[in-house]
Amino acid sequence: MKMTQKVLIFILAVISLSGCWSSKEIEELGLIIGTAIDLDNEGEFEDRQSGIDNGNVFKLTNQLITAETANNATNGGQSQVRAYKNITETGEAVLPALRNMILRIDKRAFGEHAKVIIIGEELARGYNLEQVLDFFRREQEMRSSTLIVIAKGSASKTLESAEPTVIPAIQLVEMIQGKERSTKILTPMPIAKMEGQLNSGNSFLIQTVSTENNDRKLTGAAMIDGNTKTLRAFLNDTETEGVTWIKGKGKGGLVRSYDEEDSQPIVYESLSMKSKIKPSVQGDSISFTVKIETEGRIGEHWDISGKAFDSKYMKKAEKATEKEIERLVKNVLEKTQEEYKMDVLGFGRSLQISHPQVWKKVKNNWDETFSDIPVEFSINVSIKEMGTSR
Repeated sequence: MKMTQKVLIFILAVISLSGCWSSKEIEELGLIIGTAIDLDNEGEFEDRQSGIDNGNVFKLTNQLITAETANNATNGGQSQVRAYKNITETGEAVLPALRNMILRIDKRAFGEHAKVIIIGEELARGYNLEQVLDFFRREQEMRSSTLIVIAKGSASKTLESAEPTVIPAIQLVEMIQGKERSTKILTPMPIAKMEGQLNSGNSFLIQTVSTENNDRKLTGAAMIDGNTKTLRAFLNDTETEGVTWIKGKGKGGLVRSYDEEDSQPIVYESLSMKSKIKPSVQGDSISFTVKIETEGRIGEHWDISGKAFDSKYMKKAEKATEKEIERLVKNVLEKTQEEYKMDVLGFGRSLQISHPQVWKKVKNNWDETFSDIPVEFSINVSIKEMGTSR
């Protein structure tokens, strides 16, 4: 049975066993699984920025599952009716848009089981995310574990699927859970953590998703400016890998390097990683050293000579992997420091913990200060096994 079907059965079972809902009431419910928020109209947004109220600004899409759609999903979608229902409305804020949905749906929308909130790129660039998410932070039905994601382009398109049994919101959450196996996926950002990030005043990252032909793909990270609390820019997949290594927040993941002698690929699979950002303060001078350690195995190599299993080759593979990790971390550091002048990598937080008095002096202009601070890397790769060969 597909995971989405298991989730549907579990949700409906929990509600029915809670004693708070009769079978009739369950049939009348529309369970909100995911929400997409977009800017309704660019022209109206520009008027809004100038202080002129010219009508609706937000376009809100709720993805619902009902008793009917859940039955279709658990039956394998044989009727070709979608396993979800999307309802879209507009409003001058989130709550008015939700209230407008009452005019278009015969189910009571129930938000306690919402899995994800997706914010469209245009809205995230132009609006303070603290304001955009204010309703969800106050709403009692909303769980603090609901994830936040930024969409490249339209958020509502992320909640569409050409496959009748696929529920996009649940599929998206399952994709983010792949963090354990990939360094290209960020640590999930639930509402509770998002609130802390917004209140800190520090710049930070949120997972990005893009959509093409109704297929979803996790595509790097959104850089959120700590001062304006708006989307500033995106990091791509490769740059996101560098983020994971600097922060040491991953577990599994692959590093592809090459044997310098024969140019054959070596694929290292990380089984564990850790990183420590150590600040150094001498007078008014601040610098950082990042120590990265990882243990893993050779997941794939193309050397068929048999030498790949001797200790000399293992040391060479470790050095090649270290060199590639160094390239990844320096690449994203250059992008964040020099191009965007934003600390989304946690250096400021490390300074705040180790040198709180120094932090008080620099925190108000930290992103600008960070852009000129030297950073050195120490990387150690330990290959514990070579895998098996048959």
